[in-house]
Amino acid sequence: MIFKRLATMLVGCFLGATVVFAAEAVDPAVEKALRAKLDNPAVGLKVGSVAASELPGMYEVQFENGPMVYATADGGYFLVGDLFAVRGEGFVNLAEQRRDSLRVEQLASVSTDEMIVFAAEGETRAHITVFTDATCFYCQKLHQEVPELNKRGIEVRYLAYPRAGVGSDGYRQLATAWCADDPQDTLTRLKNREQVADDVCPGNPVNSQYELGQVVGVRGTPAIITETGRMIPGYQSADDLMVTLGLN
Repeated sequence: MIFKRLATMLVGCFLGATVVFAAEAVDPAVEKALRAKLDNPAVGLKVGSVAASELPGMYEVQFENGPMVYATADGGYFLVGDLFAVRGEGFVNLAEQRRDSLRVEQLASVSTDEMIVFAAEGETRAHITVFTDATCFYCQKLHQEVPELNKRGIEVRYLAYPRAGVGSDGYRQLATAWCADDPQDTLTRLKNREQVADDVCPGNPVNSQYELGQVVGVRGTPAIITETGRMIPGYQSADDLMVTLGLN
């Protein structure tokens, strides 16, 4: 019960809190030591980046296709989990803020030409990026909200995330949408549970988008990511999303 109360308090306190941390440059010798110690091809772990953290003596280590951890300078110890800072305005989840910024960077590497985009009507007030699976009930339910979101100035950018993995029915459906002459219409038909013949073209981006989803922390669908990198797991109505985006 105590831990549940603490978790609720942390969520309430850090949502509105912001910390600006100017990351110090990492000593090349430290980065070299961390890469040498923590790279572990046998279990598929490879260090992607190393950055200073607010916790003295600890460094943020982001694994490629893996989690972000906090490690000692020699790589002898590391912690998996969220790091919170205690501030006057409450508890601030520094790890989540870092993940948000990394998501922004990683999503910026994907051209909108590789996404299925439902553009806003009139002026675009904001965009959301949604990792989706056509076989997912709540993805289908969220898709029904897209016309209303578009009317309210929200651009919806879809990326593929077949929950059952590459080669599954979900993968084939998503690939069919991405390979279609009219991807928006095909994805809509699939989410309306209409019968659409499989058409998996070579070179489709579903596999790479699925891998990207794993990198940015997608664990289920739909996974909505805002322009600031905040991840919203699960379904929200158009009304609720507008509140979440601060545009109600």
